[in-house]
Order: sequence, then C-alpha cells, then structure tokens
Amino acid sequence: MRMKNMTTGLSPMNGSSNGGGESGTGDWEVRPGGMLVQMRTSESDRNSGPPPTIRVRVKYGPFYHEVSISSQATFGELKKMLSGPTGLHHQDQKLIYKDKERDSKAFLDIAGVKDKSKIMLVEDPISQEKRYLEMRRNAKMEKAAKSISEISLEVDRLAGQVSALESIISKGGKVVETDVLNLIELLMNQLVNLDGIVGDGDVKLQRKMQVRRVQKCVETLDMLKIKSSMPTTTSNGVQTPGKPQQKHTNGTRLATIQEQTAKAFQWGAITKATAAIKANNLRIRSSGYHKMGDF
Repeated sequence: MRMKNMTTGLSPMNGSSNGGGESGTGDWEVRPGGMLVQMRTSESDRNSGPPPTIRVRVKYGPFYHEVSISSQATFGELKKMLSGPTGLHHQDQKLIYKDKERDSKAFLDIAGVKDKSKIMLVEDPISQEKRYLEMRRNAKMEKAAKSISEISLEVDRLAGQVSALESIISKGGKVVETDVLNLIELLMNQLVNLDGIVGDGDVKLQRKMQVRRVQKCVETLDMLKIKSSMPTTTSNGVQTPGKPQQKHTNGTRLATIQEQTAKAFQWGAITKATAAIKANNLRIRSSGYHKMGDF
C-alpha cells in the first residue's frame, strides 16, 4: 500500500533557549504552552540564539504529518500541535521515537530528534478512558453544585418568611397556623431535593450546610407554633387562652416536626419516599402534629 503524505500548516513554536546537554539540576520551568519541563543549564543559555526550526514526519495510521517545530520543544508541545491535524487529544497520544515511548516533558533535541526525523503516533486508550471518566466526574460535580446553588436561593427565600413570622410573634402577635405548616412543607421539599444530591469535597460541604439551614428553620417554626398557641396576657391582666394542641383519637400527644427531623438527621439523609409521607401528613391542617414512625 502506498503511504499518503500530509503537510500541516502549523507554525513553528519558539523554544526558551538553545539546546545543550541534559540539565543536571532539578530545576523546572513552565513553557509557553503551559507545560512544566526541566530548565536548561546556564551554560547553554549563554550560547543561546534563535533556536533552529526542524521539520519532523509523524506517522499516524496510514498518513504522515509534517510538522515544523522548534528543535528545543518538548514532545508534549509536539502532541498539542498534532491534536488539530489528527483529531486526537494531546493527552490521548503516545509518541514513539527510535522504538521508545517518549515522555511529554522530554526535549526533542536531547532525545536526538533532528530535521526530517520520523516519529510514530499511536492512540493511548488507557489515558483516553481516564480522561473521559474525569470529564464525566467534573460534569456531575458541576451539576450538583448548580443544584445546591438553586436550593440555597430557595432556602434564603423561605428563611426570610420564617424571620417575618418570628418577628410577628416576638411583638406579641399571632400567626395563622396554616402559614407555619405551609412553610414546613416547603422546607421539607427542599430537604428531599438535597437528599438526591451526591458529591464530594466542596459539594458535600455545601450540601451539609444547606441541610443544617433547613433543619434550623423547621425547628424555629416548631417553636413559633408552640409560642403562638400559648395564652397571652391583655393590658388589664386577663389571660387569653391559646389554641390547645390537637390530640390523636387515642389521646396520645403527637410527635412534633422538630422531633421527626431530629431523627432524620440522626440516621442520615432521609429517603424520598419517607419525605413524601411526611409532606403528605403536613398537608393535614391541624393545630398539632400527626405522629409518624421512626425513620
């Protein structure tokens, strides 16, 4: 089969200094392409001039790609130049020169690459798979962070309503019980949303913080309901009885939402099914709380 030659229109890359022997020190420098490589010796820097440009022939599959590049460039920089004509991501490439895979941080001239040298390019499936997994993980983390941000805004809005009710009761006023129950239900819905978010690091920390905010708001509403039902004293010293707590048919006082959420946080994140049952019970408009089983 006759090989096909392909010449790229890529411009040469500038090296940082003239080539010499391999650096004996452990110093490193960042190349213009953003790659960390070994710094060249000061002796070679004194003899530096315009680095020579070489043309290398890179074989990928049945094609040859001719690339003009600085002789002092790294194999990693050559990989980035080959990404365009080959369509292969630079992290998914392996460059073979003289039957040896070359490290991305190695210099072309130190490896012996000269003008018209031939290099073989092969795909690295392991690196490709790792990169895809990392991309999927990053996308999942970004989605989780966005969801938490949206929930945070909603919790901010609900927390403002809780503060408004708290201000009314602190001034001796009364609040409508259904308003309290509606707020609790909305907060529990946000708890369900938080339960469906999985993440590590900062995402996990932000999720935990929002869960605590919801718990605090629910506890505050529970206390406000108790205060609102307590008897108040008028200006002439007469006590007005508050609204009594409703009891179950068996006469047992019902558990409060505060106790329910405390159990939920004790055993970890609640399941969506459990939260749905809690939300359904909250829709029953009563002056007390309906008792539920343990989480």
